[in-house]
Amino acid sequence: MVTTARPAIGVLALQGGVAEHLAALERSGAEARPVRRPEELAAVDGLVLPGGESTAMTRLLDSSGLREPLEDRLASGMPAFGSCAGMVLLARDVVDGQEEAGGQPAVRPFGALDVIVRRNAFGRQVDSFETELEFAGLGPVHAVFIRAPWVDKTGDGVEVLARVPEAPDGAGQQEAAGRIVAVQQGPVLAVAFHPELVSGGERVHRHFVQIVRAH
Repeated sequence: MVTTARPAIGVLALQGGVAEHLAALERSGAEARPVRRPEELAAVDGLVLPGGESTAMTRLLDSSGLREPLEDRLASGMPAFGSCAGMVLLARDVVDGQEEAGGQPAVRPFGALDVIVRRNAFGRQVDSFETELEFAGLGPVHAVFIRAPWVDKTGDGVEVLARVPEAPDGAGQQEAAGRIVAVQQGPVLAVAFHPELVSGGERVHRHFVQIVRAH
Protein backbone atom coordinates (compact mmCIF):
# COMPACT_ATOMS: atom_id res chain seq x y z
CA MET A 1 0.00 0.00 0.00
CA VAL A 2 1.31 3.47 -0.94
CA THR A 3 1.36 5.86 2.00
CA THR A 4 0.51 9.55 1.63
CA ALA A 5 2.20 10.69 4.84
CA ARG A 6 4.16 13.94 4.70
CA PRO A 7 7.68 12.98 5.79
CA ALA A 8 9.99 15.62 7.22
CA ILE A 9 12.76 16.06 4.66
CA GLY A 10 15.63 18.44 5.23
CA VAL A 11 17.74 20.36 2.75
CA LEU A 12 21.35 20.93 3.75
CA ALA A 13 21.27 24.73 3.95
CA LEU A 14 24.95 25.65 4.09
CA GLN A 15 25.45 26.69 0.47
CA GLY A 16 23.85 26.18 -2.93
CA GLY A 17 20.31 25.90 -4.28
CA VAL A 18 18.46 25.50 -0.98
CA ALA A 19 15.24 27.48 -1.55
CA GLU A 20 14.46 25.77 -4.84
CA HIS A 21 14.78 22.30 -3.30
CA LEU A 22 12.62 23.29 -0.32
CA ALA A 23 9.88 24.50 -2.65
CA ALA A 24 10.09 21.39 -4.87
CA LEU A 25 9.86 19.09 -1.83
CA GLU A 26 6.79 20.93 -0.52
CA ARG A 27 5.11 20.57 -3.91
CA SER A 28 6.05 16.88 -3.87
CA GLY A 29 4.27 16.07 -0.62
CA ALA A 30 6.98 16.52 2.02
CA GLU A 31 7.35 18.81 5.01
CA ALA A 32 10.54 20.55 3.91
CA ARG A 33 12.98 22.02 6.43
CA PRO A 34 16.36 23.76 6.08
CA VAL A 35 19.14 21.97 7.98
CA ARG A 36 22.05 24.04 9.33
CA ARG A 37 22.65 22.48 12.76
CA PRO A 38 22.95 18.95 14.17
CA GLU A 39 19.68 19.21 16.08
CA GLU A 40 17.84 20.09 12.85
CA LEU A 41 19.40 17.07 11.14
CA ALA A 42 18.22 14.83 13.98
CA ALA A 43 14.61 15.91 13.39
CA VAL A 44 14.28 14.91 9.70
CA ASP A 45 13.49 11.59 8.02
CA GLY A 46 15.67 12.22 4.96
CA LEU A 47 18.04 14.84 3.58
CA VAL A 48 18.69 16.59 0.27
CA LEU A 49 22.28 17.67 -0.43
CA PRO A 50 21.85 20.43 -3.03
CA GLY A 51 24.02 21.68 -5.84
CA GLY A 52 26.62 24.30 -5.05
CA GLU A 53 30.40 24.21 -4.70
CA SER A 54 31.61 20.94 -3.21
CA THR A 55 34.85 22.32 -1.75
CA ALA A 56 32.97 25.14 0.01
CA MET A 57 30.36 22.67 1.24
CA THR A 58 33.10 20.41 2.63
CA ARG A 59 34.53 23.31 4.67
CA LEU A 60 31.10 24.38 5.90
CA LEU A 61 30.18 20.85 6.96
CA ASP A 62 33.23 20.89 9.21
CA SER A 63 32.72 24.38 10.63
CA SER A 64 28.99 23.82 11.29
CA GLY A 65 29.58 20.63 13.28
CA LEU A 66 27.38 18.69 10.85
CA ARG A 67 29.97 16.33 9.36
CA GLU A 68 30.02 13.67 12.09
CA PRO A 69 26.25 13.67 12.74
CA LEU A 70 25.60 13.41 9.00
CA GLU A 71 28.13 10.58 8.67
CA ASP A 72 26.31 8.75 11.47
CA ARG A 73 22.84 9.28 9.94
CA LEU A 74 23.99 8.10 6.52
CA ALA A 75 25.72 5.07 8.04
CA SER A 76 22.49 4.18 9.85
CA GLY A 77 20.54 4.19 6.56
CA MET A 78 18.94 7.62 6.42
CA PRO A 79 17.56 8.31 2.91
CA ALA A 80 19.55 10.99 1.08
CA PHE A 81 19.28 12.72 -2.28
CA GLY A 82 22.24 14.56 -3.79
CA SER A 83 22.05 16.81 -6.85
CA CYS A 84 25.20 18.00 -8.67
CA ALA A 85 27.61 18.87 -5.82
CA GLY A 86 25.42 16.71 -3.59
CA MET A 87 26.22 13.72 -5.82
CA VAL A 88 29.92 14.47 -5.34
CA LEU A 89 29.52 14.54 -1.55
CA LEU A 90 27.61 11.24 -1.42
CA ALA A 91 30.17 9.34 -3.55
CA ARG A 92 32.71 6.80 -2.33
CA ASP A 93 35.51 8.58 -4.21
CA VAL A 94 35.98 11.73 -6.29
CA VAL A 95 38.40 12.32 -9.16
CA ASP A 96 39.53 15.63 -10.67
CA GLY A 97 39.58 18.91 -8.80
CA GLN A 98 40.56 17.38 -5.46
CA GLU A 99 43.38 19.74 -4.62
CA GLU A 100 44.97 19.44 -1.23
CA ALA A 101 43.88 22.06 1.30
CA GLY A 102 45.78 22.15 4.56
CA GLY A 103 47.01 18.61 4.07
CA GLN A 104 43.51 17.20 3.38
CA PRO A 105 41.56 16.72 0.15
CA ALA A 106 39.49 19.79 -0.70
CA VAL A 107 36.44 17.52 -1.13
CA ARG A 108 35.82 14.76 1.41
CA PRO A 109 32.83 12.66 0.35
CA PHE A 110 30.70 10.57 2.72
CA GLY A 111 30.83 7.26 0.83
CA ALA A 112 27.07 6.70 1.03
CA LEU A 113 27.02 5.59 -2.63
CA ASP A 114 29.41 3.00 -4.05
CA VAL A 115 30.35 5.19 -7.02
CA ILE A 116 33.35 7.10 -8.28
CA VAL A 117 32.34 10.59 -9.42
CA ARG A 118 34.28 12.91 -11.71
CA ARG A 119 33.89 16.46 -10.45
CA ASN A 120 33.16 19.25 -13.00
CA ALA A 121 33.23 16.54 -15.69
CA PHE A 122 31.18 18.51 -18.21
CA GLY A 123 33.43 21.56 -18.03
CA ARG A 124 33.08 25.14 -16.87
CA GLN A 125 30.02 27.35 -16.35
CA VAL A 126 30.01 28.27 -20.05
CA ASP A 127 29.67 24.58 -20.91
CA SER A 128 26.32 24.31 -19.09
CA PHE A 129 23.54 22.72 -21.13
CA GLU A 130 20.03 21.24 -21.00
CA THR A 131 18.80 17.96 -22.45
CA GLU A 132 16.10 15.32 -22.14
CA LEU A 133 17.00 12.17 -20.21
CA GLU A 134 15.23 8.83 -20.13
CA PHE A 135 15.00 8.28 -16.38
CA ALA A 136 14.25 4.72 -15.24
CA GLY A 137 10.76 4.51 -13.79
CA LEU A 138 9.97 8.16 -14.48
CA GLY A 139 10.20 8.46 -18.26
CA PRO A 140 11.60 11.59 -19.97
CA VAL A 141 13.07 14.15 -17.57
CA HIS A 142 14.30 17.61 -18.60
CA ALA A 143 17.75 18.07 -17.06
CA VAL A 144 19.82 21.22 -16.49
CA PHE A 145 23.58 20.61 -16.17
CA ILE A 146 25.74 23.36 -14.60
CA ARG A 147 29.44 22.54 -13.99
CA ALA A 148 28.11 19.05 -13.47
CA PRO A 149 29.81 15.80 -12.43
CA TRP A 150 29.25 12.39 -13.96
CA VAL A 151 29.71 8.89 -12.59
CA ASP A 152 32.87 7.16 -13.79
CA LYS A 153 32.25 3.81 -12.10
CA THR A 154 29.51 2.08 -10.12
CA GLY A 155 29.86 -0.71 -7.58
CA ASP A 156 27.63 -3.71 -7.00
CA GLY A 157 24.18 -2.78 -5.82
CA VAL A 158 24.11 0.61 -7.57
CA GLU A 159 21.27 1.04 -10.07
CA VAL A 160 21.92 3.32 -13.04
CA LEU A 161 18.80 5.44 -13.57
CA ALA A 162 19.84 7.78 -16.40
CA ARG A 163 22.61 8.43 -18.90
CA VAL A 164 23.28 11.40 -21.18
CA PRO A 165 21.73 10.66 -24.57
CA GLU A 166 23.96 10.01 -27.56
CA ALA A 167 23.57 13.59 -28.81
CA PRO A 168 23.11 15.94 -25.81
CA ASP A 169 21.41 19.13 -26.98
CA GLY A 170 23.82 22.05 -26.90
CA ALA A 171 26.53 20.23 -24.98
CA GLY A 172 29.04 20.17 -27.80
CA GLN A 173 30.98 17.40 -26.04
CA GLN A 174 31.15 14.00 -27.71
CA GLU A 175 32.65 12.46 -24.56
CA ALA A 176 29.46 13.30 -22.66
CA ALA A 177 27.33 10.82 -24.62
CA GLY A 178 26.36 7.79 -22.59
CA ARG A 179 27.76 9.07 -19.30
CA ILE A 180 25.95 8.05 -16.10
CA VAL A 181 24.14 11.00 -14.50
CA ALA A 182 21.61 9.42 -12.11
CA VAL A 183 22.04 6.50 -9.70
CA GLN A 184 20.38 4.91 -6.70
CA GLN A 185 21.64 2.51 -4.04
CA GLY A 186 19.06 1.54 -1.45
CA PRO A 187 17.59 4.75 0.02
CA VAL A 188 20.33 6.96 -1.47
CA LEU A 189 19.61 8.78 -4.75
CA ALA A 190 21.93 11.08 -6.69
CA VAL A 191 21.72 13.04 -9.94
CA ALA A 192 24.30 15.16 -11.73
CA PHE A 193 21.76 17.76 -12.83
CA HIS A 194 19.44 20.29 -11.15
CA PRO A 195 15.83 19.03 -11.06
CA GLU A 196 14.90 21.89 -8.72
CA LEU A 197 15.44 24.42 -11.55
CA VAL A 198 12.82 22.97 -13.91
CA SER A 199 9.34 24.42 -13.54
CA GLY A 200 6.83 21.65 -12.94
CA GLY A 201 9.57 19.02 -12.96
CA GLU A 202 9.18 17.60 -9.47
CA ARG A 203 9.08 13.95 -10.54
CA VAL A 204 12.61 13.31 -9.24
CA HIS A 205 11.70 14.93 -5.92
CA ARG A 206 8.49 12.90 -5.74
CA HIS A 207 10.56 9.77 -6.32
CA PHE A 208 12.74 10.70 -3.35
CA VAL A 209 9.72 11.47 -1.18
CA GLN A 210 8.45 7.96 -1.94
CA ILE A 211 11.87 6.53 -0.99
CA VAL A 212 11.61 8.30 2.38
CA ARG A 213 8.02 7.16 2.92
CA ALA A 214 8.96 3.55 2.17
CA HIS A 215 11.94 3.75 4.49
